[in-house]
Amino acid sequence: MTLDLNRKKVTKNAFRVTKVREKTALRVRVPGGEISGDLIKQVSDIANKFGDGRIHLTTRQGFEILGIDWEDMDEVNKMVTPLIEGLDVNTDKRDAGYVSAGTRNIAACIGNKICPKAQYNTTEFAKEIEKEVFPHDLHFKIALTGCPNDCQKVRMHDFGIIGMTYPKLNESKCISCGRCVKKCKSLSTGALETVNYKPKRNHDRCIGCGECTLQCPTSAWTRDEKKYFRLAIMGRTGKRNPRLAEDWIVWADKESIIKIIKNTYDYVGEYIDRSLGKEHIGYIVDRTGFMEFKKWALKGVKLNDLAEVKPNVYWSGIKYPGIK
Repeated sequence: MTLDLNRKKVTKNAFRVTKVREKTALRVRVPGGEISGDLIKQVSDIANKFGDGRIHLTTRQGFEILGIDWEDMDEVNKMVTPLIEGLDVNTDKRDAGYVSAGTRNIAACIGNKICPKAQYNTTEFAKEIEKEVFPHDLHFKIALTGCPNDCQKVRMHDFGIIGMTYPKLNESKCISCGRCVKKCKSLSTGALETVNYKPKRNHDRCIGCGECTLQCPTSAWTRDEKKYFRLAIMGRTGKRNPRLAEDWIVWADKESIIKIIKNTYDYVGEYIDRSLGKEHIGYIVDRTGFMEFKKWALKGVKLNDLAEVKPNVYWSGIKYPGIK
């Protein structure tokens, strides 16, 4: 088997070409970053039986099982099937492993399962997106974080989803202690001020961090039951022009974000330069113009009344001499 044939086979199957020609490594997807102890043991069993015993924890919250022989790929795919089923990963062929693995594992911070600052269950949302977009060959990177602290570094991804809370005040419970105002000024954006001994919220300055709900000693501030999100787009690493994602929509709802992501797959399918090995979304947006991307991304999207959409988005990032 030549290296060219190996490369063609593995790129569709979540294995990768390594610096050791006769060895490969398997990428194991963990949508949302949550896995049970039993499934971790299965990863270990595969590494010990078919690999060299080493497992690398990736930055995208998956596993890479190292040191697998090329000829063992089919057997590894069979052995990984219970993992795929246990993690509820979408696949279109049983015992074929991770088919069409261009879209990267959808990563998430721990979310409100544990963190008091997180505004939603990040793992559940990640799995919902997984069901809509995987399996797929296009190179997308999607990540979710529970609050504006952005522990997951979602602004380095094509789509960064940041949790927001809409704080609601019950004035009858407020004791005018001023704690929420003080904490909003010191920990967040100073969106609260005291007016007639009661806190007043400036919606334009509020980033939905929820600090007021955490700091209030009488629970006068509470989180709205509806879940809202900040959608930051087209962040990237890489050689030519690494940059952070910029905010496009704030106070967005879950359904709209999923629809926008799915629409972007259609947009990329239309405009990607297939002469390249792969072309990241942000470069396609740079080439076609943001307005063309926006036209495709918002097709059929019905945003909620609170959502705010920037008419245009501008990115900066590192610029190298002579590179447009």
